[in-house]
Amino acid sequence: MKKILFPTDFSEIANNAFMYALKVAKVYDAEVVVLHIFELPNLTYTQLPDNLLEIYNSVEIDQFENFKDYVPYLRELAEKHNLGGVKMSHVLKHGNLTGALKEVIQQEHIDFVVMGTKGASGRIEVFLGTNTSGIITDLPVMVLAVPDEAKFTEIKNIGFATTFSDRDSIALMKVVNFATMFGATVKCITVKNDMLSISPSEMERWKKAFENEPVKFFLIPNDDVKQTILDFIRGQHIDVFAMPTHKRNFFKTLFTRSLTQKLSFHTDTPILSINE
Repeated sequence: MKKILFPTDFSEIANNAFMYALKVAKVYDAEVVVLHIFELPNLTYTQLPDNLLEIYNSVEIDQFENFKDYVPYLRELAEKHNLGGVKMSHVLKHGNLTGALKEVIQQEHIDFVVMGTKGASGRIEVFLGTNTSGIITDLPVMVLAVPDEAKFTEIKNIGFATTFSDRDSIALMKVVNFATMFGATVKCITVKNDMLSISPSEMERWKKAFENEPVKFFLIPNDDVKQTILDFIRGQHIDVFAMPTHKRNFFKTLFTRSLTQKLSFHTDTPILSINE
């Protein structure tokens, strides 16, 4: 059985992303692993050693109690949306957020991560004040970053940014596999400007390679890459926008963390990070 990791800080932002985790889990017949990560206090040398264990134990007990109270709420939320049949397990862990996530992904054999982000107000802070774009590019599995303003609807259209590189082709196959589970169409956008030269024959080669898949290609000339992608998301009714995180040539400037960050600032569309 596949496993979907859902990190939470008990906030409404996380609860909103939980609905995406449940829906994806239902489609994949997967288990949702609910994870809460907390940090222990940094004590100075002036604090007595015999107080150390007491303070740490107190923090852990408080976190455990909060987590214990939160679990039934998640189950009620799932039942309310007719998703009570989705299998759930729970992990409480202390440590650095990114490091703890990587550990749990390895230990629990996680296939996919769904996490909430705060994007509508111009920030992409996630719990513990960590930058989401940094997390999603560091994790070894696909990550669905769900802005707080996003509301789950049926996934019909998935956007994908590409420059027709070989590595993009591998990432696109992952997106196609994801889309197939939902019966969705993948709409690929390439923004052509002075930095990127794409021949019609190259685009035709890709069209032929994916002719039996639910994939459409859009080549749009424009110097403003960010705005063109945002307009594409709105105009093509994109429900999830997928983006590979590898860095090479054109992607190093446009399609890595900086653009993912800008998209999170300006759209309520979840971003699917395709990691290698």
